[in-house]
Order: sequence, then C-alpha cells, then structure tokens
Amino acid sequence: MTEAAFAPQTEQTNLEPIFTQLINYMDQGILVLDNSNSLLHANLPALKNLRINPAEQNNLTISIRSLIQDTNSMETAQHVVSINGREELIVGQLYSGEYQKLFLMSFYQPHLPETSFESNSAFEGVIGESERMRRLKTLITRIAPGPSSVLINGESGTGKEVIANTIHKLSNRAQNPFIAINCAAIPDQLLESELFGYTKGAFTGASSKGRIGLIQAANKGTLFLDEIGDMSLQLQAKLLRVLESREVMPVGSNTAVPVDIRIISATNRNFMDLIAQNSFREDLYYRLNVIPLHLPPLKERQGDIHLLINYFMEIHTRKLSVAYPGMTQETLDCLNRYPWPGNVRELSNLVEYLINIVPEGDQISLDLLPPHFTESAQQTPATLTATPAFSTHQPMQNTSKLSLEEMEKQSIEDAIARLNSRQAVADELGIGIATLYRKIKKYGLGK
Repeated sequence: MTEAAFAPQTEQTNLEPIFTQLINYMDQGILVLDNSNSLLHANLPALKNLRINPAEQNNLTISIRSLIQDTNSMETAQHVVSINGREELIVGQLYSGEYQKLFLMSFYQPHLPETSFESNSAFEGVIGESERMRRLKTLITRIAPGPSSVLINGESGTGKEVIANTIHKLSNRAQNPFIAINCAAIPDQLLESELFGYTKGAFTGASSKGRIGLIQAANKGTLFLDEIGDMSLQLQAKLLRVLESREVMPVGSNTAVPVDIRIISATNRNFMDLIAQNSFREDLYYRLNVIPLHLPPLKERQGDIHLLINYFMEIHTRKLSVAYPGMTQETLDCLNRYPWPGNVRELSNLVEYLINIVPEGDQISLDLLPPHFTESAQQTPATLTATPAFSTHQPMQNTSKLSLEEMEKQSIEDAIARLNSRQAVADELGIGIATLYRKIKKYGLGK
C-alpha cells in the first residue's frame, strides 16, 4: 500500500467512503491519524487489539513511534502506541503522508478463532511469531485442556517454566494451584520431604506438626518438576507410584492420601542417555513423556529476537521507572547475529543491563554492547554455539585459538574466579546449577 492510497490531495478530516469500507473489511489492524495525532479511523481488529471502545475512538489522541530509531517507514518494527497516555507495544509499519499517517499492525493474525493464543492472556509471557513458536503455541492450545503428563525438553534459559505455567492457565485446572520445584536445586533428602510431606516426628528436625508435601498441595492443580533428570532413583520410584496409584504417602506415614494432579516435567538432558546409563527409570520416563514438547533455542528463533528485546524493554523500563530507549538498526542487526547460548534468560539480562547504562534520551548503540557480542557476531556459524553467555565483564582473550571445549572451560573458570557463589556463576552463564556442577566436574574445576 502506498502513501497515495491513503493521503488525499487536499487536507480533510473525513476519509473517502470507499477507503473506509475497504479497511473495515481487512483482518489486519489499521489506524489512520491526522498530523496532529487525532484518530481519524480504526478498523475493528485495531480497536480490539488496542482495547479501544468504538464509541470513544473519535475523542482519542494517539502517537506512534518506532523503538528502532534507524528503521525506515517501509520496515516492520516494534512501535510504542500511546493512547491518551496509555502505552502499548505493537509490531507494524508506519506510513506518513502529507496530511495523514497510516499504521498497519502486523501482529494481528487472521483466520484464527476467538480462542487463539494472540487474544489469550495465558500466552502473555510466550513471546514469538516465528514458525516454530507458532507451531508450539498451537500444540499447547490443543494439549492444555487434558490431564495427560507433559515432558518439556529444551536448553537452559529457553523458558520451560513459562511454558508449563501457560499450559496450566489454559487447562481445566487453571483456578487451582500451580506449584513448581527445581529437582536439582534441593538435596535429595530434603526434596523427598518437600514433595511427599512428612508426619510428626518423621525424622530429626521435623516439624512437631508434620507438613503436607508439594504433591498434596498441588491437588486438583498442576505440579511442575523442573530438571527432573537430576532426581535420584529412589525418588523416581516414589514418584512412579504416585503416577500409577494417584496416591501419595508422606514420609513416616503408613496411610496413602489420594491426589488428583497433572504433572508437567522439564529437562535439558537427553533421557535416552540417562536411561542407558541406568540413572533414570525407563518406566517413569514413559509415564512422564505422554506429551513431549521441545522448546527451540533462541538461535533457531531469529525472527523473534526483536519482539523479545522490546518485551523485556517494557518489563525492565517499568521496573526501573525509566523511559523506553530507542535502539539503532546496527545494534539490532548485531543481536540478530549473536548465537544466544544463554537463550531467553541471557537476552533478558542483556536488555536490563543496557537500560541501566544507556544515557537518558540516547539510543542503545553498538558501543554499549559488551565486547563479546560484537566479536561473536563476526564469527563463522561453526563457532557461534560456543560463545560465552552474556557478561558485563571483559571477554576472554584469544578465544579464536581455543577449541570449543576450551572456550567453555575458560568461560566457566573465568566466572568462578570473579563471582562469590556457584549460583551467581550459573546465572551469569545462563545455565542451570546442576548443569554447572556437571561441567565443573567434567573440566576438573572444583579442586
């Protein structure tokens, strides 16, 4: 659509009837403003997605600005749409005519029913319009209502708990508890009492009143078991009994308690390898893996990176009470080439860092990125996957001369030397704490 298609030859406030009728038939959201930012017309998809009452649209003042300052008007980009002071983040294209502006929303997807994920708040934190993410969202919508167990597999930082919570919100159990626990973050004995609960005097140090476990607390709801591949064989056997009998027996008790729960579990490990090593029960695996979901790493979702950047901009600017900064196209191009070994978690950390350091009123420019981002973007695809995760510190030296394993070892060693806890190291590298300990053991760094 060209400017001539919407900009009349003389200034006027009424659109031609044929043009108004045309955009009303379109599934794509469309806004038409005059140059004083008064809303001239919005079709129904635009009103719906911007939460505008049709009866009030004639009294609105709307301003639209791109978050990518270097983009031209023909490019699709993230925009801040201000509606009488309320701000919305919208992906679209802005065309400026002599007397009017036309904004085409590209995030509105036609041919989807009203229950689609675009209009469902349960998908609020699941950001992405790439083909892989759209297929994932469609599958989640289909499997969420049922009771079947779900096993989510994906690299650290891909958002496995976000997906689990989304499934819960879309299920028939949404009004009941969603309880999450990281199986790798808690010592085995403590994990048993946390999951199964215990009776009065069950063990030394136990509460005099006993305590119900998380399995029982999740009754009628959903229990999310993160990093389940790190669970001990003893606890695997107890969990298998819960899945088979739908009963839980607290530590120290001889009485089983009926439970109605849906279990969603997650891992970044290869279960076939764990089963071959006799470190995970094959029968439990098949009980958990009724519905497998694979989360793609961020490096395979290149089309989603700018959406995620601006989603985290919204979150972190609100948290820090600062204005939205713009971002140069050069910076965005660099981030699109970066391999994101820490996935979405690393991207969130980077955006928060940049918002903290960008001078007020300035754009986020390439020189504000930590050096290893620009260096990684220049590497060949074969070396990208070994790039260290985001850090505010100086990059390692001479990484181009190191093997992939040597680069990983050095990045871990460097973080251990600087940080005062293993959890801080795992957070900086964008990996789980159990994964960190395995790599420390692998490279002999724990001495």
